[in-house]
Amino acid sequence: MTALAAGFDDSSHDSQRVFRAVLDAFSHPGRILAIPAKVEAPGALSIAATAFLLTLVDRETPLWLAPDLDSAEVRDFVRFHTGAPIAPVTAAAAFALITPARQPMLDGFAIGSDPYPDRSATLVIEVPALRGGPNRTLRGPGIDGSIIAGIAGLADSFWSEWAANRALFPCGVDVVFAAGSELLALPRSIAVQC
Repeated sequence: MTALAAGFDDSSHDSQRVFRAVLDAFSHPGRILAIPAKVEAPGALSIAATAFLLTLVDRETPLWLAPDLDSAEVRDFVRFHTGAPIAPVTAAAAFALITPARQPMLDGFAIGSDPYPDRSATLVIEVPALRGGPNRTLRGPGIDGSIIAGIAGLADSFWSEWAANRALFPCGVDVVFAAGSELLALPRSIAVQC
């Protein structure tokens, strides 16, 4: 049996700082933000994804784990620190942890409905880096004009999926890219030019 990774050093204050960072990321899509808390990441998870889970996932938010991230170490960490149930299928998930290995990446998750667009899933996608990938131009709410993002490790097909997801607005999934101790948010309202 492996040792359980520790959560936040100061749960209350660390989760508040991370929550503000996540809000800032969603308020300014495409901006790379460092996670302002120390945390031990279990299994193949990044520090950013781990901090996101500790802050936003709880007993009422089922979490789906992609097969390449689904390990006893991650499951035990999630259950112990957040109490979140592990969703058996993508459609049942409020949050999901995935990697670019999942193809198609956005398929099968809850997209909400016109009366309840908030009943959609938020996907945390583990990527190798938030810089150095092909440049994409992001436009939309929270962006002054446009911003360039160079997320590494994504197939070109992801951006076609994203265009289809955006066309569903106000429905659709939201995405948070995580790499190391940094994250970048991509709300469903953002248009991406390749």
